[in-house]
Amino acid sequence: MKKQILAPIKIIESKGKLSYNESNRAWGTIRLKSEIINEFRQLREKRTKFNYKLILYRDYEDFEKTLKQIIKNKEVIPVLIWFEKERVESN
Repeated sequence: MKKQILAPIKIIESKGKLSYNESNRAWGTIRLKSEIINEFRQLREKRTKFNYKLILYRDYEDFEKTLKQIIKNKEVIPVLIWFEKERVESN
């Protein structure tokens, strides 16, 4: 089975929350906001299975090589995601 990478049509910036998963004892659930679901309408297909591919680069050189390869091959632009830690302010 060949996988199809979903491609956005417009630039979207969205912030959301990670949810704590008790069984995994980790912040492992990402809830997608409606603007993401609206952009990737295929994600509404209940009978379709979706996967994700995550690549973590440790240095800029490896990331740059991959980015150049993506541009050269005219591949789908990947989604960038940052994990942010909120600081709780105490009085």
